[in-house]
Amino acid sequence: MSFSFSPEELVAIGLSLKVALWAVVASTPVGVLVALLLARCEFWGKSLVNGLVHLPLILPPVVTGYILLLLFGRRGPLGEFLEASFGIVFAFRWTGAALAAAVMGFPFLVRAVRLSIEAVDRRLESAAGTLGARPAWVFLTVTLPLSVPGLLAGMTLMFGKALGEFGATITFVSNIPGETQTLPTAIYAFTQVPGGEAQALRLVLVSVAISLAALMLSEVFARRLARRVVAA
Repeated sequence: MSFSFSPEELVAIGLSLKVALWAVVASTPVGVLVALLLARCEFWGKSLVNGLVHLPLILPPVVTGYILLLLFGRRGPLGEFLEASFGIVFAFRWTGAALAAAVMGFPFLVRAVRLSIEAVDRRLESAAGTLGARPAWVFLTVTLPLSVPGLLAGMTLMFGKALGEFGATITFVSNIPGETQTLPTAIYAFTQVPGGEAQALRLVLVSVAISLAALMLSEVFARRLARRVVAA
């Protein structure tokens, strides 16, 4: 088997990295706020919010993709509004693939950050508060820096999940070469045509390598967080 990648394969690899990166970057601020809300606040409906955050882990990915299509399609309420107001289109675009990847990977990010925030010693936050620091400043200068290992672990896991997302992506944005064809959908396409086994295998190896690297990196961050918790 030759390891010389065709232009189509290189485009799929590049697009997958682009989609996964944007999914993580766009989701991180929201994920941190949701994790903080779940870790530090008690309110009516907290279990419902937590359930909605983790729902993509339980639902079939095709269902998630179909819901995204209903909401963010060109005739969907959110999709029509975004296109008319800001010119943002998700359906059958790479931005839609990033959105699908973000939704599917969001629970991994939130859970890791939430556990990291819960591990922060509340006495440190209280001490900063007694010195006159506002809650937002306490979070930015005390809680968030101490939660960095968990944040990085969550971002890494989300990146790996986004890279391998298939069901929601192909349902929401289809499998358009050069536009929405990521690694998983490209592998699927190559397995459906005669003689495409070698191309599919090359992309499988690339996917395994990147995913394994993401998992190992996430484990490194998780161990750092565990050592910090024990030290505290």
